[in-house]
Amino acid sequence: MRTLPAIRRSFQFSHWSFMFAEIAVWSFVVLLVTGAMLMLFYDPGMAQVTYDGSYGPLRGLLVSEAYDSTMRLSLEVRGGLLIRQMHHWAALIFVAAVVLQLLRMFLTGAFRRPRTRQWLIWVALLALGMFAGETGNALPDDMLSGGSLWLILSVVQSIPVVGAWLTSLLFGSGFPGDTIIPVLYAGHLLLSAVVAVLLIGRELLVRRNDHSRFVASLPTRRRARPLMAGATIGTLIILGFGFQIAPIWLYGPAKPTQISAGSVPDWYMGFLDGALRIMPGWELTLGDYTLSLAVLVPTVVVPGVFFTALAAYPVAERFVLARRGRRDALGRPRSARRTARETTARELLDRPRDTPVKTAIAAAGITFYGLLWAAAANDQIAHQFQLTVNAVTIFFRYAVVIAPVVAFVVTRWICLALQQSDREVAEHGVETGIITRSPDGGFHERLAPLGREHDGRRELSRSS
Repeated sequence: MRTLPAIRRSFQFSHWSFMFAEIAVWSFVVLLVTGAMLMLFYDPGMAQVTYDGSYGPLRGLLVSEAYDSTMRLSLEVRGGLLIRQMHHWAALIFVAAVVLQLLRMFLTGAFRRPRTRQWLIWVALLALGMFAGETGNALPDDMLSGGSLWLILSVVQSIPVVGAWLTSLLFGSGFPGDTIIPVLYAGHLLLSAVVAVLLIGRELLVRRNDHSRFVASLPTRRRARPLMAGATIGTLIILGFGFQIAPIWLYGPAKPTQISAGSVPDWYMGFLDGALRIMPGWELTLGDYTLSLAVLVPTVVVPGVFFTALAAYPVAERFVLARRGRRDALGRPRSARRTARETTARELLDRPRDTPVKTAIAAAGITFYGLLWAAAANDQIAHQFQLTVNAVTIFFRYAVVIAPVVAFVVTRWICLALQQSDREVAEHGVETGIITRSPDGGFHERLAPLGREHDGRRELSRSS
């Protein structure tokens, strides 16, 4: 019976930014339901069959069993296209909600104890969601997913030592082989199961630790969860019904030597595409072995460093703060055990302006990611602005190094300026908009003490 209040509190929210987690949860619920329905009609085989379905332009072509089953599911099964498009849209929104949830936790300091494990779960969910999305995109075996297979092959081959072994494990004796789709299908199911376990673990941790809150929180909304469930599922139904996505009948079946014009990955993989486009064609030769840094660095090193930094940040911050707090008010050194004992769990969240360095790090990371994402369209940018692709590529090479530093400095300066503004308001009061005339004939605005600005506004409304 003692757990009932905690369970009730876990369903209550006091700030709109807490809804990102709910959107992720209910998007994944839609993924599970629609994915289970798709499994009833999808065949992951790669054996060649003759297509004789309802889509005339492709009738008579040799296609894989995976492509044939996806075509029948999309165009011949009642409601199949709606379910498939809902599944795809739910995957995109799930990753977006996880990204926003991580950003919210980072800016507000919600990753600190006792919620560090929740932070690690969300970091793992981001990586797993991206991998699950890529494996799912390859399953239809259409022309667009065929391009993704070429990228997967290049990335795996660029990994030192184990690259050749992983290539044979995924593709067999040749590309594309006859095993890659079944392997990706099994991996897709496994990743989905792991994501489900992590979300259940996150839910248990929320019930145990309760939600954090801001200093000036709104009253909790007890019915926020069912409302968010209805809004998320309803939005996905509208997207699946009215907005076409991944029309494989227009792409055609996959061919190893061809790729559709204008092929682009899903939005969450755009930064990898941009990194590949702007990375110089560097190679490193060690004896008889050549490392392709042009592929290894943007697709393995950059994501690896990014996710490692995300996972390690709470520990790094705790270490830095512990080093700063090793001395008490009298300047005497304190032991690490005493410092840990005196560090209490934080229930109140930070305002981004109150932690300028952390907020500036977030701004620098967003700038770096955004530039890589924009670099994925370097050919389109060059075409629209009448530039050469080489000039646009060189610009992004310098921008991804310089712009994050500029963003860090500017964001930190803005946060410090906002802190100074808060101190001035605390010292002098809040502007009320009420103008008074002094005995000597001068006009002055009446200032209200901090916390009484609403009283001043009510007085203004009464006077007017």
